[in-house]
Amino acid sequence: MNWTLEVVTVPVTDVDRAKEFYADRVGFKVDLDDEYAPGMRMVQLTPPGSRCSIALLSGMPEIPGAGSTEPGSLHGLQLCVTDIEAARAELVDRGVAAGAIRHVGPTGWEDGKGETWNSFMTFADPDGNTWVVQEAPSELSER
Repeated sequence: MNWTLEVVTVPVTDVDRAKEFYADRVGFKVDLDDEYAPGMRMVQLTPPGSRCSIALLSGMPEIPGAGSTEPGSLHGLQLCVTDIEAARAELVDRGVAAGAIRHVGPTGWEDGKGETWNSFMTFADPDGNTWVVQEAPSELSER
């Protein structure tokens, strides 16, 4: 049996603001924007080429034991791209404050690209949820 990671909940304070950030600024595709009952809404978005989506929730009951739903409490979700410089330029052009491209060197984090699998940048959404972007040597389907 396969266990596939398909949806990650991203805790936000304002679903409309977060939807605009992830769709219009980061470039995720809006898959769903639905109200399940009065005051209960879910927006699901998917990064280009990904099989895993994110869900922005409002008014939904918490799942016992599922972790923090505090806006801004999600850190370190990782996206992979094949050209980190182009990805950073795209984010910056869309108004996202993307961090510098860095790699792990002999003394820790150093500026600039590293070797294969060793180039990273970060960005945060309006609530402070943080993302890591890593350069991969090829598309996932080719690995």
